[in-house]
Formats: sequence, C-alpha cells, structure tokens
Amino acid sequence: MSETLLSARNLAFELYEVLDAESLTQRPRYADHSRETFEAAIDTARGIAEELFAPHNRKADENEPIYQNGEAVLIPEVKPAVDAFIEAGFLTASHDFEDGGMQLPNLLARACFAHFQAANVGTSSYAMLTMGAAHLIEVFGSDEQKRRFLEPMHAGRFFGTMALTEPHAGSSLSDLRTRAEPAGDGTYRLKGNKIFISGGDHPLSENIVHMVLAKLPDAPPGVKGISLFIVPKFLVNDDGSLGKRNDVTLAGLFHKMGWRGTTSTALNFGDNGECVGYLVGEPHKGLSYMFQMMNDARIGVGMGAIMLGYAGYLYSLNYARERPQGRLPDGKDPTSPQVSIIEHTDIKRMLLTQKAYVEGAFDLGLYAARLVDDQRTAETEEARQNAHELLDLLTPIVKSWPSEFCLKANELAVQILGGHGYTREYPVEQYYRDNRLNPIHEGTHGIQSLDLLGRKLMQNKGAGLRQLLALIQDCTQRAGRHASLSALRQPLEQHIARLTQVTQALLGDLAAGKINLALANSALYLKVFGHAVIGWRWLEQAIRAEEGLAAGNPADADFYKGKLQAARYFLTWEVPGCAHELALLEARDPTCLDMQDAWF
Repeated sequence: MSETLLSARNLAFELYEVLDAESLTQRPRYADHSRETFEAAIDTARGIAEELFAPHNRKADENEPIYQNGEAVLIPEVKPAVDAFIEAGFLTASHDFEDGGMQLPNLLARACFAHFQAANVGTSSYAMLTMGAAHLIEVFGSDEQKRRFLEPMHAGRFFGTMALTEPHAGSSLSDLRTRAEPAGDGTYRLKGNKIFISGGDHPLSENIVHMVLAKLPDAPPGVKGISLFIVPKFLVNDDGSLGKRNDVTLAGLFHKMGWRGTTSTALNFGDNGECVGYLVGEPHKGLSYMFQMMNDARIGVGMGAIMLGYAGYLYSLNYARERPQGRLPDGKDPTSPQVSIIEHTDIKRMLLTQKAYVEGAFDLGLYAARLVDDQRTAETEEARQNAHELLDLLTPIVKSWPSEFCLKANELAVQILGGHGYTREYPVEQYYRDNRLNPIHEGTHGIQSLDLLGRKLMQNKGAGLRQLLALIQDCTQRAGRHASLSALRQPLEQHIARLTQVTQALLGDLAAGKINLALANSALYLKVFGHAVIGWRWLEQAIRAEEGLAAGNPADADFYKGKLQAARYFLTWEVPGCAHELALLEARDPTCLDMQDAWF
C-alpha cells in the first residue's frame, strides 16, 4: 500500500542522493543517528499511516464532524490513529532525547509526517496544528506558560490551534476586533469571535490550547497593535490538573468541500465575560510571534498539498497501467487486444505533468525542511543566517506553488480515470476536493504573492535572493558537465535572466512609490518565480539522476530515466511557457488594476 501514498524509492533518492541526509549525522545534535535509524523512523511512520490513518480517510470524508450538545463529535477511528502517532513519538520527533523526543533532523521529521498527510490529511492536521502551537509557546512563552501548557502538549494530553480569522475581517488582521482586558492578576479577559479555526473543538485530547490574536485597550491601530494570548478550553490548575471550563464556546462547525475530517469551527470568546487568557511575550508584538507558527504552518500546508497531489498521481498511474481501453492510432485491427491506457500518448502527457509537478514540489518541500536543519544546527553563524534568509524567501513558494500546481495534478488524475474519476467510488475526487483548500488557508495565493514581491525579495537587502540566484547558477554550471543536460539547462538560464530583469524593474517601481502598479500582477510573478525555483530543483534532480545512471546499477535505470524525462518535461514544456506572464509583467499590464466595479 505504501506506493499508493509515497514512492519509497523516490523518498530515498531525495534523502540520500539529493539532500544528503546522512551528512546531518556529522553534526553533534544528530550524532546518535544513522541511515538505519532514519529508515526505522520512516518504516514506523509508513506502517501507522497505512494501518490507522489511510483506512478511515474516506469514512471521515463521508461522515464529517457534527455539532452535538455544544461539542464537536468525530468518527471513532480518528482518536486511535492520533494516539498511535503520539505513542510512536512523532509529535515530538525533532525534540531532545531528554524531553522524550527522537531528536530527528527536521528533514526526517517532515519525511515521516509526509506519510500521514498522504494517508489522511484531515486526521494528520490535528497533530500539525498542535506541533505549531507548541513551538510558538516554546520560543516565546514564559517558563510558567511552558510548565502549564507546553509540557502537556508535548505529551499529547493537550492539543493546540491558531485563532486569527474574524468574520468581518477575513485575512485582514489589521481589522481584528477581539479585545483583551487586563484582569489585575496578570491574566486577561478576552471577548470576540473567531472563524475557520481548524481543530477548534474535538474529543481527541484533554484540553485545547488556542493561540489567539487580540488587542489590548491601549493598542495602536493596525497590525502593530496586535498581541498574542494563550486561551485554553479548560483552565489549568497550579498542579497541572484541569480546572473549570473556560469561557470559550463552540458556536458551530463549517461544512466544507473537502478536508472534512478536520473540524473547522466558529469560536466565541467571553460570551459571559469570563474568558481567561495569558499574554505571550510583550504587548503589541503578537503578530510577529504568530508569524513563526504561520510560517511553520505554511510549509506544512505546502507539504499537505504535495502529498495530496502525490497520492492522486500514484493512484492514477496504477489505474492507467491496469485499465485496458482502445488501441493506438496505428492499430487498425478491431479484433486486436486493447492496450492499457498508459500506452496512449495523451495519458502519458497527463501522468508526466503530474510527476513533474508533484516530484518537483516534493523535492522543494524537503529542501525547505533541510534549510530548517541548517538554520538550527549548521556549523557557523553565517551558515545558519544564510539558511534563515533563504528559507524566508522560499516560504511563499513552498506554500503556494504546490497548492496551485499539485491541485492541477489532482485534476489530471481525475481526468485519467475518466468517468470513474468523477465518482466517489474512487479516491481521486476526494484528493481534489481536499487539495482545493490549500490555495486558501494559511494565506491565500494572492497574499503569498504580495508577501514575495512586496516584502521577501528585498528583505535583508535582498540577501535571500542573491543566495538563490547563486545556487541556481552553481546548479546550471554543474549541469554543464553533462552534455545530455544542455537542452534542460538552457531554458532555465534564459528564464532566470529574463526573470531577473523583470524583478529589478518591479523593485525599482516599488522604490519609486508605484506600489499599486508594481504589485498589480503579483500573482503572475509568484508563478514565474515558482517555476524558476522548481526548474532549479528539477535540474538538480537531473544531475543526480545522471550520476546514478553513471554508477551503473541496472535495477535503478528506469527510475533515473523517469527522473530525466520529468525534468525534460518541466524545463522544456513548462518553464518556457512562462514567457507570456513575463511579458505582462514587463509591460506593467494594467488590465486588472484599471477594471472598475461598475464595469462588471
């Protein structure tokens, strides 16, 4: 079953041939690990994902959570799966041994978690949210907050959420209205409403720790006036036991197109004036703290999009191999046997497109996970800072590019199955519906594009961008040592040259105060920038594939040839196709900017 979730051979290629995971064991933090311990963790993750997560993926979709007596009720299969995940140590996979963790590199922790996301994205999200909320308290919380809330979160007794969105404001956090009044005893009383809170209520844990954005009475306007609060579902006594129910009310559940296994909640804080909250860090700095959890979540959402795309690709691939239908165009004999549909060129095109999207994105997601390791454990401060700057630049791409193009892969999986793909008897329609959420949550595609072009490119005077361009140049130079990669290298070089010119011009407009015009087509910019990044990652994979072929293991020849063909497809079909978007960006096309409400 594992090959319906994630190709074990491709994962090994990424970890050990592309990203050199074994070299991490030379760092003191990971010195107790080896390839054998890495593989043991992956095997455990695969086993739990197959045995406990995948079997109820369809049932959770068909029996979404219900609102009953003020609580959210889930199907019974969810809790045993989550409990097994916690018992196996995956909730704290990258934490210290002495704290009960596996002390795995982040790269390996992400690789393990990818199996759960592919098996059941709805159930896996409860753990993802908890890990993000716990990390937020770990970095910014007080010692008392860590004792009271973080320790039981690490133990899996408490789960976590992030509560940002409000009914009237949507993604515009500067307009949030939730208020926090000092209670005079070091705590605060919150009052407000939040919506679309994933995991906001469920029966999976003893307590739920909400990380809530709110404003103090003296808050300056806008995002500079936002503070961060811990608001538990149940208050926690000094001895760690649960106290009375906090004044946090489940107002209702949202009924979604996909991702139905995760509760999406409307929460009311302080209906009775008794919602107790605890300030995290300093007043008015809450959004800067929350960005850490949001960035963690954005990488997690990107990986979720990738794994849904991956699962759809592998299912449609297996289907295409097994489904006989028709004959090739030159087959004139109607009595001859039908061929498997994978023999038809247009089916190959759709499969190759999926492979290029999902395996390119998978490489990028794991590359980002490797950057987290470098940010934390690289030998020098300079190397750690470089990793931080590059990861910051790439985060909008890691979140948004897979959310758009792995969704397109799911669409192609439906197409390959034909009429069957449109029915609920086959899983590809659910993968599509589940993946349709990813371009929206944790910052929409448009918000990520504004973040990339308006902020990330020039952050730290463009240090991350300079690094990226240097890495791509190094990759194209190494590709030049392989004559067979010349046709793949050249389209990327041409794309980068033109993208660099467009980038400089747009940044010039921003510096000159032409903000609305420069950012008007930022979504197009995100696409062409993302294609440059994925093109680079495919060229890197192609180099490793050439090296693998040269090593001469016949058993791997088809795998490496498949890598080279997918790289060829992306770099010669997809990357040159960005010319139209680049032309629109060069021209500062104002078509969308100039459109008026009355003209619709």
